[in-house]
Amino acid sequence: MRFTKLGKKQSNVGLAPGTLVHVGEKKAERIVISLWAYNSEELIEKELQTVEECLAFKDKPGMNLWVNVDGLDQIEVIEKLGSYFKIHPLTLEDVLNTGQRPKMEDYDSYIYTVLKMMLLDTEKEEILIDQVSIIIGPGYILSFQEREGDVFDPLRERLKNPNSRLRKAGVDYLAYGLIDAVIDNYFLILEHFGEKLEYLEDELVRDPNPSTLKTVQKYKRDMILLRKSVWPLRELISGLQKVESELIKETTQIYLRDLYDHTIQVIDSIEAFRDILSSMVDVYLSSISNRMNDIMKVLTIIATIFIPLTFVAGVYGMNFDYMPELRWRLGYPAVMLSMALIGIIMFLYFKKRRWV
Repeated sequence: MRFTKLGKKQSNVGLAPGTLVHVGEKKAERIVISLWAYNSEELIEKELQTVEECLAFKDKPGMNLWVNVDGLDQIEVIEKLGSYFKIHPLTLEDVLNTGQRPKMEDYDSYIYTVLKMMLLDTEKEEILIDQVSIIIGPGYILSFQEREGDVFDPLRERLKNPNSRLRKAGVDYLAYGLIDAVIDNYFLILEHFGEKLEYLEDELVRDPNPSTLKTVQKYKRDMILLRKSVWPLRELISGLQKVESELIKETTQIYLRDLYDHTIQVIDSIEAFRDILSSMVDVYLSSISNRMNDIMKVLTIIATIFIPLTFVAGVYGMNFDYMPELRWRLGYPAVMLSMALIGIIMFLYFKKRRWV
């Protein structure tokens, strides 16, 4: 399993604050703007061809509005959308900068949150990390993603149900649902990660090799990146709980507390995996050391058995004229038999002591 690496980024160093520049990799072939306008009685789902089409639904009495943008490389679209909804240029700058740390900012007229969404590609064994920006305003939500494809499909299905809480509640509950969908998907990533670690642990014990250690080191780097993406979420959720804004209703606070608990669970799981990976290095070194000790033990036993045999062979290889056994007809077989008995006796002794 691997995480996708960031491509070459365009820098906005030296530009004036609020200058809109897309910083990051282009991940979408085209920009897609989808609109959901809903209340408890009515639902309108539409893919917009232009940004201006959403103006007909803006500030519509009794309707909640969700505008989602897939693709961030067309700056003029983001700029128009920000202008229509009166979004501060610094917020739009953060939306376009895909290297943002997860955070929450209160701008009085709206609340801006940014977090990392992770998608698991089981075929390629890689995890795609995208930035998701969510702007919560009075009666509307704007969400921005780097590419098409996300974890919000179950949320869209719930919106189609007129009896769901999403249809009856305000946009603050929808914002909770979006963040909750992202965090719930972390559990799927961690579950997949846990299965990989179990297999890796078995391999470490059964047949450790340099490629196994390389995999462990790679997973450790992946876990650092995962921790970097998830750890700030605790501050983000805590900020949403503490923010003094009419945009977050009291009825939504209880769900935010549950979301905070889920975030802590994810962080605890990541920390546990980090400890497991660190211990795997020790297990690998211990396994290699034990294997080396076994090899050295076998070689030592073989050498020990041959020491007396070498002594006997050396004694009878001196070829002195007056050695009594040299002219004995049974001398050679007697010596060979004695050497074989010495070897067998030593082997049985080692086996009795459980050295072999």
